[in-house]
Amino acid sequence: MDLYLQKSELKNESLAVQITGSKSETNRLLLLQALFPELHIENASNSDDSNVMLKALSSKDAIIDIHHAGTAMRFLTAYFSTQKDSVVTLTGSQRMTERPIAILVNALTALGAEIVYANENGFPPLRITGKTFINHKVTLQANVSSQYISALLLIAPKLKNGLELALKGSITSVPYIKMTLHLLEQIGVKTHFENQIIKVYPHLESIKPQTIVVESDWSSASYFYSIVALSKVGTCIALNSYKKSSLQGDSILVELYKNFGVTSKFKNHTLILTKTAVVEKDSVIAFNLVNAPDIAQTIAITALGLGLQCDLLGLHTLKIKETDRLEALKTEIEKLGGKIKVTDSSLHLSKNEKLRENISIVTYNDHRMAMAFSPLALKIPLRIEDASVVSKSYPTFWDDLKGIGFSF
Repeated sequence: MDLYLQKSELKNESLAVQITGSKSETNRLLLLQALFPELHIENASNSDDSNVMLKALSSKDAIIDIHHAGTAMRFLTAYFSTQKDSVVTLTGSQRMTERPIAILVNALTALGAEIVYANENGFPPLRITGKTFINHKVTLQANVSSQYISALLLIAPKLKNGLELALKGSITSVPYIKMTLHLLEQIGVKTHFENQIIKVYPHLESIKPQTIVVESDWSSASYFYSIVALSKVGTCIALNSYKKSSLQGDSILVELYKNFGVTSKFKNHTLILTKTAVVEKDSVIAFNLVNAPDIAQTIAITALGLGLQCDLLGLHTLKIKETDRLEALKTEIEKLGGKIKVTDSSLHLSKNEKLRENISIVTYNDHRMAMAFSPLALKIPLRIEDASVVSKSYPTFWDDLKGIGFSF
């Protein structure tokens, strides 16, 4: 389904949006719930990725297809490795079979897992035979996807001797690792993270029955930060339900979007975004997003819409996402008339005077491409190809945009 976005203007009345629970928190909690059934989850994400994760954890099928869900592929590889005597083939979309997973497989194998590559070495599909792990110490390169690290940490409580994970090099996306450890601690699992060593202690018994309410998704909030930034001074949007002290790394949006003239205010669990200032055209937006790479597309498009120079660093993990996000951004931004250069880990956007109208944006099976470009409809009419891809993380996205004044 392609979607044509007319040049739009936000409604004048008070605007409010209810955003679904964090996909990152939900998927971690779903795996923990599979290990500890005493755990109850509220405000879980309604995303495709979380639905796939939930279905896979309860499946008795020999072949499990997780489609485009990268988090599910990493977390389930670790989970099924520990399910003694089970045999599962874990596969996904064509793009998923091109996304590397050898670093995680090698770590699991070192612990005692039995995993065979069904096709090409280093990539899904994987044939996983559940085993009792014989080792509890492993070393992992730290400058790769934090999901590899979290996958190991989540299964660690059910390992006989727990886990001691040594990280080599600079650690990527630290907030996501801390999120995993916080959730483990919250359900009663003891952890320790100092220097480059993470320890998760065994918790073989059941946990105290408890309910965890998932905070709404900060990555999804980023698109409304962009919308407010591209709107006139005085524009205000309220988002539910958020915490001032968040586990999610993307909550750094509160600080980053001050550079775009957007202020954030918390009232109970409501996050109120307000455009309070016009950004000078000679301003340069420069961030290192090593701890929050998922908001890079949103920030780049906000800068493009405002005609600002933008330099983003720390983006090396974007090349192995649903698509090569750096090359995808370059291609689509150039179609709009923007001047952009990318490297393996950075993006450099020159300031521009005018955007081309009625351009058709290719989304590359990537939900974030569709959502990141959509705020530009406040400036120009444009088409979003395969717009239904947003269901991967935010199924009601287009309905929510229509609710605040976007015209399709």
